[in-house]
Amino acid sequence: MTNSRVKLQHRPFLTPIWVTAGAAGAAFLFALLLIWVWGTAGSTTVIVIPVDPKIAAAAGEERAQMLARMFGGTDGPGRLDAIYASSTPGSRLTATPLAARLRIPLNVAAGTEAKALARRALREHGGGRVLIVAHLDAFPGIVEALSGVVYDAKLDAEDYRVIDVVTVPRIGHANLLRLNY
Repeated sequence: MTNSRVKLQHRPFLTPIWVTAGAAGAAFLFALLLIWVWGTAGSTTVIVIPVDPKIAAAAGEERAQMLARMFGGTDGPGRLDAIYASSTPGSRLTATPLAARLRIPLNVAAGTEAKALARRALREHGGGRVLIVAHLDAFPGIVEALSGVVYDAKLDAEDYRVIDVVTVPRIGHANLLRLNY
């Protein structure tokens, strides 16, 4: 009889400790879930396309129309939220058909500072999908500012047939996907 009485006396003493530990563990797991959802749900996808200023006008127009077909879905998932172009005429001419097709304004960067353009796109369109059309000199700086990947060589005219897709999460490191076309 005394054994059962001793067990009864110890159980009420340990119950608050176990309840507190269980609640703390549940709160910790819930906080991890919130951080994961918040960190992954707001990723910004930036598509960076270089433009060679020396290509012929006909080839540049053909390329602009091809990019308009590639990224010009007017409805449904994956639609672009914004289009930026560096200040060179080739960049603006390449991005204009796509902006017209999507009926969204073309944001032309005032200066030639690549990092400022990358920061502006992330700040103004966080959580969205952004296309940046940049001249060959600015392209490596924009990709580096977004992803942290450093281009070790100067780009030449053959490298304008590349598309870099950078996914920038709110928390963590950016991911870079390079496509050749």
